[in-house]
Amino acid sequence: MKEPPPPPSLTDDQLEQAILDLVRQPGYQPAKPRILARRLGLPPADLDAVRQAVKRLVRRELLAYDPGHRVRAPMRPRAAQAHTLTGTFRRAEAGFGFVRPQPPHNGQGDIYVPARYTLDAAQGDVVLVKVLQQKGRFGIRQGMIVEIIERERHRFVGTYFEAAGGGYVQVDGAVFAAPLPVGDPGAKRAQPNDKVVFEMLRFPSQSHEGEGVIVEVLGPSGAPGVDTLSIIREYDLPGDFPRDVLAAARSAARSFDPDALNGRLDLTAKTVVTIDPPDARDFDDAISLERTAHGHWLLGVHIADVAHFVRPGTPLDAEARQRATSVYLPDRVIPMLPEVLSNGVASLQPGKLRYTLSALMELSADGALIACEVVPAAIRSARRFTYEEVDAYLADRQAWREKLSPEVHALLGRMHELAMLLRARRMHRGALELNLAEVKIELDRHGRVQGARRVVHTESHQIIEEFMLQANEAVAAMLHEAGVAFLRRVHGAPDPRKLDALAEFVAALSFPVDSLHSRFELQDVLRRAAGTPAEQAVNYAVLRSMQRAVYSPEPDGHYALASEHYCHFTSPIRRYPDLTVHRMVKTLLSRGKVRADFAELAALARHCSEREQRAEAAERELVKVKLLHYFSSRMGEEFEAVITGVEEYGLFAQGLDLPAEGLLHASALPPDDYLFDRRTHSLTGRRTGRVFRLGDPLRVAVARVDIERRELDFRLVRCRPRPAAAAHKPDRKGRAAQTPPKRGRSRKD
Repeated sequence: MKEPPPPPSLTDDQLEQAILDLVRQPGYQPAKPRILARRLGLPPADLDAVRQAVKRLVRRELLAYDPGHRVRAPMRPRAAQAHTLTGTFRRAEAGFGFVRPQPPHNGQGDIYVPARYTLDAAQGDVVLVKVLQQKGRFGIRQGMIVEIIERERHRFVGTYFEAAGGGYVQVDGAVFAAPLPVGDPGAKRAQPNDKVVFEMLRFPSQSHEGEGVIVEVLGPSGAPGVDTLSIIREYDLPGDFPRDVLAAARSAARSFDPDALNGRLDLTAKTVVTIDPPDARDFDDAISLERTAHGHWLLGVHIADVAHFVRPGTPLDAEARQRATSVYLPDRVIPMLPEVLSNGVASLQPGKLRYTLSALMELSADGALIACEVVPAAIRSARRFTYEEVDAYLADRQAWREKLSPEVHALLGRMHELAMLLRARRMHRGALELNLAEVKIELDRHGRVQGARRVVHTESHQIIEEFMLQANEAVAAMLHEAGVAFLRRVHGAPDPRKLDALAEFVAALSFPVDSLHSRFELQDVLRRAAGTPAEQAVNYAVLRSMQRAVYSPEPDGHYALASEHYCHFTSPIRRYPDLTVHRMVKTLLSRGKVRADFAELAALARHCSEREQRAEAAERELVKVKLLHYFSSRMGEEFEAVITGVEEYGLFAQGLDLPAEGLLHASALPPDDYLFDRRTHSLTGRRTGRVFRLGDPLRVAVARVDIERRELDFRLVRCRPRPAAAAHKPDRKGRAAQTPPKRGRSRKD
């Protein structure tokens, strides 16, 4: 007998109101989200939606969490607490921590919280902090946490061991300094040195060691694949697709008929190519390009028509919306859509007819957009290129004449010419381009690290990037002119106070500036730093001064791209916001108007932004873990590095060829009494005048690797210190470099 379909889910607004009504009932007792879902009569599939709705209500201060993470009404209006601030807590391993106000308060920075005032706050928790001193330790405000507003998470991953007749878990990373006792580990048959998933029953505090229970055993620590599985569980990444979703995907794939164009524009006669990384598994963008008799460009950016296969209201759509993005880990991809679509009928594979939503743009001879039309179409890619192949073509075009058809050979030449024109125009209007270290992990078939290298973005990458940017801007402008509310990609202008701090910082690195309030001044600083030892330090400092790019229906523009209207249109296989934009474009084309619920779009924007940030954090953390495994077998190996961070207790340095960052403790520096200057980000020897500051080149060796705590320590082999006269001397606030408390290595950035 066929199971009845699940009841329809509530909209975000309806769900939030239902939760508020329940919590405001007389006699309500605080309860966890799963209890709320049960009381509201919602199916288990809606539990995550309830959790997200509660989080949104907490952020708007309409609800709150009690210490047990149960949902309750707020105790008192936040407006009455002028002496308190809400922010995100970051705990150092020594027990103290810092609260970063959200949003930033009066341009001031973090609030230092001594260990005795942290309650049981854990890394990433949203807390209410009371400011006690305006100038406490580290020369910044000091405060005490008075309430845990929202727990970042309740489940953690760690290594199980036994001691003193009991079971303990040492949580991975620097989240908790001490191991945490667990209940009955035998229930899950955990063995010493197993990686386990650990649910917190009681968070540790100054007065209690905490308590938890093992909910899953992942396997022996260090076994192939266990590190990846640990990160998947730690970040609560999605697992296998449910059966109904797979069935819907198979049904959509079977319905694809390449012979039935159904009114689509037939572009199969056009010369179209794709350019992707060599290990790409799905292809959602392809390019065609021609010149007119008048010298104009006819650029076609052809994007996989995922909306044809993924219809609103289906299990397939609900799962894609929940995932919001594909997650790209070093040894696997967690796709947003089942592979029968993402790697099959929706993917623009060479030689096969595929459905697209194509942005057909006419540009002037110098690259200015004249007109744009977006149409449902059908294409057949003539060739799949890798970035390396295109770079080889650009290096020696004549050698590729025999390898390519005349049409494809000429197309690549035109693509390079137009892309460089578009890039020059973008830089001329003030777009910013950061050169940040990116690492590519090389794995064997068991997932073990064989090597690692820095990813270099070449002109082949720039070709595709420029065409994707052009299409995204053109589609966003088209939807804006039509008066449609849609998911934009927005990037707000930086806080002027942060730009002032950035100007002081780069001046200390010998890049003097009058002001950095203009995007063109920022461009100039990045240009001057390029190729110098300080390049990475300057790029990261500029990045930290910027706001985070997010999704939003608000027409706020994109600061870094110097774009008034921008959206994500070009990757619907791996990003849900792109899929929503495709649907709006198709609705606009067929009906002439689109009705969109602004509040629902805003909620979806928050969800997609959070999912994107989670995916990026998981990828960074797994790369870090893989690199630690790589270095663990290379103790003593030397390499060139550059100082990327300066703290009271030492230096952080990053490899030049392999961008892995490690700590050089003050005790590992040449013997001296070092003074720390926060303003110039430097350590200066009181006796010798030896100076270490951001951007200085070093030669370091691997000294210690702690995979469980995710720490890498270097020892200094050689340095090229600046003469004392050329260095910035510490101001009167300079302090002697301190030995950090036990296990202390906190970087607030």
